[in-house]
Amino acid sequence: MSDTDDTPKRGFGLRNAGGSSGTSGGDAEKQEAQEVLLSDDDTVDVGEEESSVHTKEVLERLERELVGLEPVKARIREIGDLLLIDRLRRKFGIDSTRPSLHMSFTGSPGTGKTTVALRMAELLHRLGYLRKGHLVSVTRDDLVGQYIGHTAPKTKEVMKRAMGGVLFIDEAYYLYRQENERDYGQETIEILLQMMEQERDNVVVILAGYKDRMDQFFQSNPGMGSRIAHHIHFPDYSLDELVEIGELMMAEQQYELSPDAQVAFRDYLERRMRQPRFANARSVRNALERARLRQASRIVSDANRRLTKADLMRIEADDILQSRVFTDDSPEGDSPAPEPEAAPADEAHPADGGGANAEVDGTAADVEPVADEKAS
Repeated sequence: MSDTDDTPKRGFGLRNAGGSSGTSGGDAEKQEAQEVLLSDDDTVDVGEEESSVHTKEVLERLERELVGLEPVKARIREIGDLLLIDRLRRKFGIDSTRPSLHMSFTGSPGTGKTTVALRMAELLHRLGYLRKGHLVSVTRDDLVGQYIGHTAPKTKEVMKRAMGGVLFIDEAYYLYRQENERDYGQETIEILLQMMEQERDNVVVILAGYKDRMDQFFQSNPGMGSRIAHHIHFPDYSLDELVEIGELMMAEQQYELSPDAQVAFRDYLERRMRQPRFANARSVRNALERARLRQASRIVSDANRRLTKADLMRIEADDILQSRVFTDDSPEGDSPAPEPEAAPADEAHPADGGGANAEVDGTAADVEPVADEKAS
């Protein structure tokens, strides 16, 4: 991101990214001066306005990318509808307070939180509420320093990168360690609190993590809880939804499960869901990646065989049934144990690794990880 503009700085040395319209301060004033307000007798077309900012495209893309999650999708649509109506109200000169847009996403790993954060950033940008619409995904390690005087500059640098977009803080509860009086995480929280108020027109903060831990975090930091306007919970997927996610992942990678493999895969998921460290769509992705490895080994082991296109695309039942899940009830190299200490954030793109609901490693033009460019 570029930070070379000459707009005035305010609070923590962050650049003023402009007013609520999503443009820079000077441009926003010029735009307001040039706009001609509609009269009381004029009319506006909601559909035309929606088409002009392409918000429907974003919501349709979210619908395609995510299986299930109907309550989450409904909440995102409601937020989009409110902001769209606010745009129409401004055309008539109807003033209203800019709504608070800071959010909390709670749920288990692999339930689509990062994907929804990406689409939310895009939606807010198209509606003029964010100047850039990028996503900066961080964890405690990216914000909290290791010694006196290290935390403030580190936190401010992350915030500077997030200006004009969305700051996504995964496992935000690790910022606060009540048992350690010398922990520097509290300094980050205090800076965040002030930034969320002073820069609310320039950045949206999304805090994410397990629901029970996030509830404890907000109880211990009531100032943070009071700044969160939207608490959105991401439920775990049902077996049928996980099967559908797997089918979408396979289709995007141009693989297909044979009829017997489809039965075996469903059996695999039923077993895996009862085991430790199950991570929803992420576990589905991992299982299918291992099936691809077994398919490749199976094919190469018969080097003299002539192959068809279908042979290269088809996953057989044995590629699934070789999993340890069917023998010793041990999860195979899945995601790390729940709630690891200062675990790295998901930096995901919905098209990576099969797309649908899988918060996995990836690179995306609109995701800007910080520091060492790490990904989970």
